[in-house]
Amino acid sequence: MPPGLKCSVGRVARVAGGPLPLPALPRLPFPGPLRGKCSAQPESRAALGTLAWWVLVSEFALAVIRKGMVSSSCGRRGLCGAYVVFGLLLLGVLAGCGDDGEGSWSAYPRDRELRLNHFQVIGTHNSYHIEPRPELMDYLLRRLGSLAEGFQYSHVPLAEQFERQGVRQIELDVFADPQGGLFAHRAGLALIRQNPDAGIPELEQPGFKVLHVQDIDFESTCWTLVQCLTEVKRWSDANPRHMPLMILLEAKDEWIPVAGSAVPIPIGEAELDALDEEIRSVFPSERLITPDDVRRDRATLRDAVQNVGWPTLADTRGKVMFCLDNGGAVRAAYLAQHPLLRGRVMFVSAGPDEDVAAFWKLNDSIADFDTIRDAVARGFVVRTRADADTVEARSGSTERRDHALASGAQWVSTDYPVPDTRWGHGYVAKIPGGMPARCNPVSAPADCQPGDIEHPLFLR
Repeated sequence: MPPGLKCSVGRVARVAGGPLPLPALPRLPFPGPLRGKCSAQPESRAALGTLAWWVLVSEFALAVIRKGMVSSSCGRRGLCGAYVVFGLLLLGVLAGCGDDGEGSWSAYPRDRELRLNHFQVIGTHNSYHIEPRPELMDYLLRRLGSLAEGFQYSHVPLAEQFERQGVRQIELDVFADPQGGLFAHRAGLALIRQNPDAGIPELEQPGFKVLHVQDIDFESTCWTLVQCLTEVKRWSDANPRHMPLMILLEAKDEWIPVAGSAVPIPIGEAELDALDEEIRSVFPSERLITPDDVRRDRATLRDAVQNVGWPTLADTRGKVMFCLDNGGAVRAAYLAQHPLLRGRVMFVSAGPDEDVAAFWKLNDSIADFDTIRDAVARGFVVRTRADADTVEARSGSTERRDHALASGAQWVSTDYPVPDTRWGHGYVAKIPGGMPARCNPVSAPADCQPGDIEHPLFLR
């Protein structure tokens, strides 16, 4: 029996009237990042990783018993009763082991110490994006050359990115469409003699639409912002103990010179107010991490971040924060009636000398390397990119990715959370160690472990 479990096992065995036989269990690997505490033996804190494996073994054993697969040995060796008692012993461990010495137990015992800026994760760029259909892609490559090469990547649906690829930050491009139907006619398809009318009901509905470039690079795994966010919320609801997610939104209004192309609605204060409203229509306030939540009673975000710190993981698990990708006129419009982001949903990209400084978008992980490390060390959170425009996937170069990971940027965005093998290099961007997150190499406490931030066994 693992020594860290002796205190509670002994306690339950005494209640039962004496030592009880346990079936022999295989020696299983110990997931080091998972550590709990045992109140009866504080000098030897119980190993939550070992406990997790024991839970899995017991669940399997009970399933086998229910199916009658060991009925022949139950009477001869008393294994059925032993496995049932084993399950009770595990309950005793849960009752007697915790992080506060008072009998409570936590999968994340450091949640009140670790903060939102103490992790690093992989995000995806244009997370909704699907490469144009082959006939249109061939046409665009002939007409636009290397510019169209940047369209040659695809992502799986958002929930699948969270579930299978360990992605914890996504990016969505949004176009205003308050009346509905503005992007239901895709003019680029007429160029290749295909029907330009989408026939997609979601595109006829009022509200923000999610796509990359209207009329030519429009394929998406989710067509509306509400649809995309609902998919995120559904995954979050099913995995309520996930680390905080970040969603980066870019509000677009550029026109393109294609005959019959849709003319986007300019993004101004009214459109940005509507954008906040759509976010809130999906996520209630208690599921959001907003600038007001971070500022608290301080005068500015910068003051709060540097002198109070970001909210802890205990206060942000199961929640989502939104950041605005845009600078320039769109950023100015978002701040116009809310100069300190009071009442706003999204953070804006801001340098460390601004009152609204908290989040900073610094996409060039090589040129901005020292700036990113300095910003992270000072308490700010940063998004950077591991690759762009399919360049790294085509060349196999990992320089930008490696700089991004070493920089300490909390969110490292990629088009390749899994390899695209068509160019023969197998380029991919992942968090080292195989977990969804790792402790931030610049800002996290020295004894932080990846499992303190998020572990697949403890999402629900």
